[in-house]
Amino acid sequence: MFIPLHDANSLKRIKLQYVTIGLIAVNVLIYFFTAFGAEQFALAAVYGLGYIPSVVFDYVELPPELAVVPEDLTYISYAFLHGDLFHLGGNMLFLWVFGDNVEDALGHTKFLIFYLLCAVAGALLHGLVAPESQVPLIGASGAIAGVVAAYLILHPRVKIWILAFGRIPLRIPAYITLMLWILFQFAMFAIAGDDQVSFACHVGGILAGAVLVLILRSRDVPLFDREIVTPRAVVVEQPSAVRPVGVEPAPRWGRQ
Repeated sequence: MFIPLHDANSLKRIKLQYVTIGLIAVNVLIYFFTAFGAEQFALAAVYGLGYIPSVVFDYVELPPELAVVPEDLTYISYAFLHGDLFHLGGNMLFLWVFGDNVEDALGHTKFLIFYLLCAVAGALLHGLVAPESQVPLIGASGAIAGVVAAYLILHPRVKIWILAFGRIPLRIPAYITLMLWILFQFAMFAIAGDDQVSFACHVGGILAGAVLVLILRSRDVPLFDREIVTPRAVVVEQPSAVRPVGVEPAPRWGRQ
């Protein structure tokens, strides 16, 4: 639908979005580490670290040589694997444009928790929809969908530069673009069926992100770009004493 390019939305509470940068770096490093290894190694990484519903729900067992991590850990590990450069690049671009402001609103530690919980929610809904699936789920899309939902709730009126349909540059309010994107995910979740893209994972991430941002945001962070007005103490100056005309002040005794 669109490619986000830039938002004119400066950081207000943190100096640097180092969790967002760190997540991007880890995803890129893991991709190149797996993509340029032997084909057997890449396949083992996908099956060993990807989220496979039928394995997690005990319909099938993963061969011991592929059981790289405990099954429950794949609710998170799948989000750091990507199928190709376009898959990786699209997810990381969304994270770069929208992640910094969500991190700014939540703080570094809570943003990392938020990101991982959105990934878990995406995998969980994917698994509940297709519990017997033996196809590994990979990609950060569930976590990114949560970031998009949080950004929409925090900054709907911020104008962002996008490439509409991949080629038309536009600068429009975030709520128009992001609402359309979210509605598209729900529509495709309802009608897509066995699609290569897991829209269930996207929807799970969106729902988690919308709820978690309300819980984890800092107390002074407004929603929907509204200002938080804090009451201020008003100091009332006391009027100075008025001396009647013609009356001299009383003498002050003592040594000067």
